[in-house]
Amino acid sequence: MEILNPPQAHEPWNKGKLVGQKAPLKLKVIWAIRVRLQLGHKIRDLALFNLAIDSKLRACDLVKLRVSDVTHGGQMACRAMVLQQKTGRPVQFEITQVTRETVHAWIKYVSLSSSDYLFPSRVADSPHLPTRQYARIVRRWVEDAGLETGSYGTHTMRRTKASLIYRRTRNLRAVQLLLGHTKLESTVRYLGSEVDDALEIARQTDV
Repeated sequence: MEILNPPQAHEPWNKGKLVGQKAPLKLKVIWAIRVRLQLGHKIRDLALFNLAIDSKLRACDLVKLRVSDVTHGGQMACRAMVLQQKTGRPVQFEITQVTRETVHAWIKYVSLSSSDYLFPSRVADSPHLPTRQYARIVRRWVEDAGLETGSYGTHTMRRTKASLIYRRTRNLRAVQLLLGHTKLESTVRYLGSEVDDALEIARQTDV
């Protein structure tokens, strides 16, 4: 009797690799990238960039967003909720006016329906933008901004707004909720240069 090998699960690209913490983007870099994408008429990339910043989602969750996740009754929503693949827990995020405008422009440009993936794949073997392709897109943004590519990646997009919010509020618990982390330690790691301050606050608020 022939024994069939079970299908191999797709392994994360960074499994077994030592990957350094990726730096968040500064405000001036965010706007520089936006302007460059606008001038280049990169409608998809501009929507993807803005939504990545606003949502703070992991790459695997960002690329699987559907139009229905960010719209209600054909109109762009001000807030969205997504079930995270890694934790199975829901997380909410605000969609700013700038992001709503660019995402709406993208939806109209490619005539997406409510059930469609927001960022369809351009290759046949994936219905939505693959995470590897998203990583290459982020690398291109970083290169065009004149930044060191080794210091930035897809987690840069997830960390950027979280870091900005923490610097303004110093509210570690709020950032934990926004990122959908189950452990406070995970949030601390995302704060980069603020890690010492965050650890001190974590000790003070531990119950």
